[in-house]
Amino acid sequence: MQTKPVSYNDEQFADLQMLRYRVDGFENLKPAQKELLYYLSEAALTGRDILWDQNGKYNLRIRKTLEALYTHYKGDRESADFKALEIYLKRVWFSNGIHHHYGCDKFQPAFSEEFFRKAVKQMPVEQLPLSGSQTADELCDTLVPVIFDPKVMPKRVNEADGTDLVQTSACNYYGEGVTQAEAETFYNAMKKENDPRPVMYGMNSKLVKTDGHLTEQTWKAGGLYGSAIRRIIYWLEKAAGVAENEKQSAVIRKLIEFYRSGDLKTFDEYTILWLQETQAQTDFTNGFTETYGDPLGLKASWEGYANFKDREATARTEKLSANAQWFEDHSPVDARFKKATCKGVSAKVIKTVILGGDLYPASAIGINRPNSNWIRAEYGSKSVTIGNLTDAYNKAAHGNGFLQEFVIDADTLDWLDRYQDLSDDLHTDLHECLGHGSGKLLPGVDPDALKAYGATIEEARADLFGLYYLPDPKLTELGLTPHEEAYKAQYYGYMMNGLLTQMVRIEPGKEIEEAHMRNRALIARWAYEQGQEEQVTELVERHGKTYVKINHYEKLRKLFGRLLHEIQRIKSEGDYEAARYMVERYGVKVDRRLHEEVLARYRALHLSPYKGFINPVYIPVYNERHEITDVRVEYGEAYDAQMLRYSRDYATLPYVNE
Repeated sequence: MQTKPVSYNDEQFADLQMLRYRVDGFENLKPAQKELLYYLSEAALTGRDILWDQNGKYNLRIRKTLEALYTHYKGDRESADFKALEIYLKRVWFSNGIHHHYGCDKFQPAFSEEFFRKAVKQMPVEQLPLSGSQTADELCDTLVPVIFDPKVMPKRVNEADGTDLVQTSACNYYGEGVTQAEAETFYNAMKKENDPRPVMYGMNSKLVKTDGHLTEQTWKAGGLYGSAIRRIIYWLEKAAGVAENEKQSAVIRKLIEFYRSGDLKTFDEYTILWLQETQAQTDFTNGFTETYGDPLGLKASWEGYANFKDREATARTEKLSANAQWFEDHSPVDARFKKATCKGVSAKVIKTVILGGDLYPASAIGINRPNSNWIRAEYGSKSVTIGNLTDAYNKAAHGNGFLQEFVIDADTLDWLDRYQDLSDDLHTDLHECLGHGSGKLLPGVDPDALKAYGATIEEARADLFGLYYLPDPKLTELGLTPHEEAYKAQYYGYMMNGLLTQMVRIEPGKEIEEAHMRNRALIARWAYEQGQEEQVTELVERHGKTYVKINHYEKLRKLFGRLLHEIQRIKSEGDYEAARYMVERYGVKVDRRLHEEVLARYRALHLSPYKGFINPVYIPVYNERHEITDVRVEYGEAYDAQMLRYSRDYATLPYVNE
């Protein structure tokens, strides 16, 4: 075990900063638990190529070509063109493709097309992703428009109202010529009227058009992405053999069954088994999970991670999950939309061991599963707060000057210094553990009724649930907050972020597009507008700078409650037009003057608005019978070394997958 201190701050480039996270406590796990986590980690890394291909049909070819240039280029490596290629490659690595991981806009390279063509033609042909008898020139002819032309595949996910979201999105979930209307009609025809337990149609497939007919190419061991999935199965089979208990072994084996068949009912069976296994200290997710990468919110990106429970920190989330019914009963939403009985709600704080797929390098800090509404209603949900990632974020942010620049006064700054980290964690717990698990759809409501606005509405619902309950005396009663007014740190930080500071993630002239950012803008702007008459929240100018000022915290809570009431109604009734109005009115537009000011203030701090993680390296220790007896953790691998190693060791798909 490496014992020297680990720096949380690592490489910084473009708008990105790489961080490291520790996995303290791993060394105290049982040898069998370490072995299990090692196998699950390998399974989480093995699906990497799937996500790259899902994000864009040319991504694997571009990655291979850029890596060949990065490692084998013999020209002037100090030239402006080569340095620009380095930055471009690092951004492509970070985003698992050529589009920004958050904003979804295509990167524009700062190196020239001439440099690129010349450099590619100098490469050894065995280093290039050539197809059949293809030449280096022909490879360039294919890739140059994709890389350099801003009009070719400009958005990975387009959610602009009034456009064909499928045909204007570069993600690789739909084949050539498939339209939004065709895709929606195709999947609507599959749905059975008033089906109480619908599968998530389209979740694990690519929809393509052949001879004018639409068909699905299913992602499974014998189908699309089969070579990657078979390798994932290899590691999952090893994991099943050393599972902590029979239930956990059954979970893993059911997942293997799903990977082999691609059957969505089997996926639901796996999900239910996974929900019901709560005794093991170790846990994982592996598979097709979140639908943010599909403009229609149907198809799921591949992700994987492995973790173990932080028993001490989990005490707070267990208190919340044990009282889930109380929170449901006292929610300010209409009684028609409340669950009569909250079932199977479990929550824990974890330490992630590895991040993979759509959780790497950028990762969520809280996760709630499942996404299926009927399974959530009948069997409950699992929620996690990833404690070692939040710890890394907090340590990296300490003393960077951000709060000093944007917080209105010393008293508010002192309050945030005392309570922001704690209230952030508690809001995440409430969001994941109770928010996503609260409420219900009315009978007959299509889970996909809100279409492209569904993700934003769902995130707003969970955020508002947490915001509403943060000041509640119930949290003090449960011993979860040290001060009855600690919530004010979260309220101020949330309103400041939603009204001002999250705009540092938006390029000049752009609108808000990412679902979580739209959610935060929607909540903050709606509350600001609705509270104007009583000046609940103000935007004030001091010395030429704009600040958020909250005058009435108690009234702000009431506003959050009112908005939660409406957002839950929209969700429960499947009110598409109301969802569209709320998101387009409050969650999309940007005040240009205010945006310019915020960007200028942020640039002066020399900070990166986006952060991601470099994974630890796990090294198995074998005995003379080649059995794993221990697993060591090392933290020193450089960002580029890790990415190149992953491309070498976890290359599971062909570069050309037409």
